[in-house]
Amino acid sequence: MQNTLIVITGPTASGKTRVAAGLAREWQTAVISADSRQMYREMSIGTAKPRPGEKGGVTHYFIDHLSIHDYYNASMFDHEALELMQKLFRGKSVLVMAGGSGLYVNAVCYGIDDLPRVDEGTRNHLVKIWKREGMEKLREMLLERDPDYYRTVDLNNPKRVLKGLEISIMTGKPYSAFLTRKPKVRDFRMILIGLTLPRKELYEKINRRVDQMVAGGLVEEARALYPFRHLNALNTVGYRELFDHFSGKTGLEEAVEKIKDHTRQYARKQLTWFRKNPDITWFHPGNREEIVKYLKKHL
Repeated sequence: MQNTLIVITGPTASGKTRVAAGLAREWQTAVISADSRQMYREMSIGTAKPRPGEKGGVTHYFIDHLSIHDYYNASMFDHEALELMQKLFRGKSVLVMAGGSGLYVNAVCYGIDDLPRVDEGTRNHLVKIWKREGMEKLREMLLERDPDYYRTVDLNNPKRVLKGLEISIMTGKPYSAFLTRKPKVRDFRMILIGLTLPRKELYEKINRRVDQMVAGGLVEEARALYPFRHLNALNTVGYRELFDHFSGKTGLEEAVEKIKDHTRQYARKQLTWFRKNPDITWFHPGNREEIVKYLKKHL
């Protein structure tokens, strides 16, 4: 059998962790996480990081891989993931990759240009604009410089918006140009599985999960990270809303409702991104038998 990477992707809260762990057990292999937030050791509850029991005894790579103080991007993940896969394929013919971070999934599947490391001057200039004129100004700048990325990025995520602007300004090319280039040839097969639910069901699941996060200690986790709120890793849904609460801008109930709303918006953006990819075959996460049957047919 040719070495094959099974990719499980889809919007947040669609059940990727459970499905990926089940498939890894089926083929006695490991899971490579392509979740750009679960990589950070300090962020667990707010990233829905899988607990030991949810991993099903399967080895997961790239979870707790970094500190929030580390610099990291999709190009670096591409290099590290391919290096790891090369080693793992020596003993296994099938690997599973799971995650909803479109840039990270695409980097491994299709390649990505090496992104330049952003100089502090460019970043500081944009941060000053953000603080002085707000996110709306950054969104306007991004729309002007890179309308393609603007249509797919989470516009409520300062980290993502800043990244697109930083690269566009430094290189003089749209950030999306680095992401839509001719695919690189890989020496392994890929089978891409997308998980999705009816919108009402997905939104209800998102709302329940946020409530479970809050009950499980999200507020306390975010409070411990509040001194580091300026870091890019923490400019993300689930944390920045609580940072606004801690600074007195919102009440706790309003902050929690914003987390739900922004997470639903993020899920829509993820679906927009992944539905552009004709290589993805879509399933309901509850149809595990159909997924296994499909994979066995194509392996």
